[in-house]
Amino acid sequence: MQFINKIRSIFLLIVLNIVIITNAQTKNTPMVYEANWESVNKVNEAPNWFKDAKFGIYTHWGPVSSAFVGSDPTKSYRGWHGMKMYDNGKLDKTNITKPSNNYIHHRKKYGDPKKYDYKYIIEQFNPSAFNAKEWAALFALSGAKFAGPVAMHHDNFAMWDSKATRWNAMNYGGINPSAELKKEIEARGMKFMGSFHHAFTWQYFATAHAYGGVKSKDYDLYTNPHELNSATPDDRFYNEWWAKLKEFIDLYQPDLLWFDWWLENMTEEARTRFLAYYYNKGLEWNKEVVVCYKESTFNENAAIKDYERGRPNQPKEKFWLTDTSPGAWFYRPDAKFKTPNELIDILIDIVSKNGNMLLNVPPNPDGSIPPVMVNLLTEMGKWLSVNGEAIYATRPWAVFGEGPTRLPEGGHKIEKIKITYQNTDIRYTKKSNKVFYATVMDKPNEETVMKSLSTEIGILNSKIEKIELLGSDEKITWKRNEKGLIIKKPTILPTQYAHSYKITLEGYTENNIGGAVDAHID
Repeated sequence: MQFINKIRSIFLLIVLNIVIITNAQTKNTPMVYEANWESVNKVNEAPNWFKDAKFGIYTHWGPVSSAFVGSDPTKSYRGWHGMKMYDNGKLDKTNITKPSNNYIHHRKKYGDPKKYDYKYIIEQFNPSAFNAKEWAALFALSGAKFAGPVAMHHDNFAMWDSKATRWNAMNYGGINPSAELKKEIEARGMKFMGSFHHAFTWQYFATAHAYGGVKSKDYDLYTNPHELNSATPDDRFYNEWWAKLKEFIDLYQPDLLWFDWWLENMTEEARTRFLAYYYNKGLEWNKEVVVCYKESTFNENAAIKDYERGRPNQPKEKFWLTDTSPGAWFYRPDAKFKTPNELIDILIDIVSKNGNMLLNVPPNPDGSIPPVMVNLLTEMGKWLSVNGEAIYATRPWAVFGEGPTRLPEGGHKIEKIKITYQNTDIRYTKKSNKVFYATVMDKPNEETVMKSLSTEIGILNSKIEKIELLGSDEKITWKRNEKGLIIKKPTILPTQYAHSYKITLEGYTENNIGGAVDAHID
C-alpha cells in the first residue's frame, strides 16, 4: 500500500509539473489577437520601424534559377517554369494551342517532363557560390533596412532546413539560406523578412498532373491530383501550407512576412488563423511585426497592401508597399536590367506617396550575385548615403510633388509604362513641421523653380530660414516669389542622380485665446 501511495504521489507531482509548465507557456504566449477580422484589424499594421525603413530587398532564387540556362535569347519565356514546362498545348482539351516556349526549351535541355520532371530540376540544385555574408554586406551597402529570402515560391520548395517538407534546401543543396541570412542580416542592423508564394502551388502544379507521370509518393511536392482549373484546395494542401508557414515563423521569428497572390482564394479561417498566430508571436517576441499582401487576401487595417511592379499615382492615407524587380524575377541569361537612375527615381516617387520599396535581387543559379546587380545596389547605396536624410524616417509633405512626368494611372504592373523623370519633376517629403525636403529628379538647370512653393499658393505658410543641398557645404542661393521657390544651381553636385534640398522653416504657430478681457471687446 505504501508503494502504491508513493507511485500515486509521484504521478500527482508529474501532473502538477505539467500544469505549471503549461500555464507558464500560456503566460509567455500572449493571446491578444483572435482568428477573426474584428480582432486582427485592431493591430498596428504599419509600425514606425517599417514606415521609417523605406527600402528593403528580397531574393528570388532556388532550383528553378537554373532552368533557363541555355535558353534561346530570341524567345520569350514565362517565369513560372514549373508550371509552363508541362504545357504542350494539349492540357486544356477545350483549347488546343501551341506548346509553350518553356515546354520546348525543357524538352530540349532535359527531356520529356514525364521523366525529367520538376523534381529532376530540384535534384540538380547546386548552390556552390552562395555566401550569406556577401549577400548581407551588399544589402547593407545598398541602404536597405530590411531583407531576406523568398522563403517558398510557387514550386513548394523550402529555402530553409525544414522538417515540414523534405523538399528543402538542406536536403537538396546542403545549405540553410534562411538561417544564414537571418544571422548576417540582423548582424548588420537590418530587419529580417521572408516571402511566401506557396498558396498558388495548388494551380501551379496542376499542369504536372494534367501532363501525367507524377508518382503518388511525390504528391507532397506536386499536391494531390486535381483538375487543371481547380480553385479549391483539399485538406491536405491546407494542412501542409500552414505547417510550412508556421515552422518558418517559429524558427526564424521574422519581422516581416510578405505574401504573393492567390491566398485570397483560400478560406478566411486559414487567413485569419495565420494573422492571429503571427501577431501574437510578435507580442511574445516583444517586437512589432508586419504582414504584406496582394489582391484582397487581407485588408488595409490588418496588413500592408502591396503593388507588384506598380504604385499609386497619388499619395495614400494608409501606408503601402511596392515589390519590383530590376529585371526578371528569377535568373535569366539575357535579362535586361533597369539603371540605377531609374530605380532611385522610383524609390523617391514611392516614398513621397507614403510607401516603401521592396526590391528583388535575382542571384545566379549557383547563388552568386550578378555583377550588374552588385553595381545597381552599390549605386543606390552611394546615393542614399548622401540623400538618405530625405528618404529614411520621412513622411509625406503637404503635396507629394510637381512636374510634368506622372503615372497615367495607379495600380499593379504600371511600371511596364516607360517613365523618365526630368529636372522639372520634384518630390517632397518631410521630417517635421519645420523641416521638409524637395528632391529634384534629374540634374538641375541653372535655376530650379518649385511652383508649389509660390507665394501665390497657400501650401507653404511659414518663413524659410535656410536651404541646404544634401551632401554639399556650398551656400545655396534662392528666392521666393509668385513664380515659386527659385533655387540657383550649385557649382558642384554631390551625386549624378537626383538631388535633395533640405528646407528649414521658421515654423507655423497660432495664438491661443486668452489674455485680458478688454483685448476681445470692440
